[in-house]
Amino acid sequence: MIRRVAQELLTFLLPFLLFALYLAISGRRPHDRAHWDGQVFRLTAAGLGLVILSLVATGLFTERHRGGYVPPHLENGQVVPGRFQ
Repeated sequence: MIRRVAQELLTFLLPFLLFALYLAISGRRPHDRAHWDGQVFRLTAAGLGLVILSLVATGLFTERHRGGYVPPHLENGQVVPGRFQ
């Protein structure tokens, strides 16, 4: 669960990181607020769009399991890991 949240957070922050990289490459200082004032709404919209797109893509292309889940259990003194049937 933490991995999934971290992935979505990084996906959201990607436009901000790319814009900061663009500012650094173009010789501007990324820490100056003047460069960010007009772009925050666009970058936020782009980040949310990427997150929504990634969630939709995950829902469409994730492997589906037809059977039920069998939780871990003991058989003959051995732990059998959980699995989908």
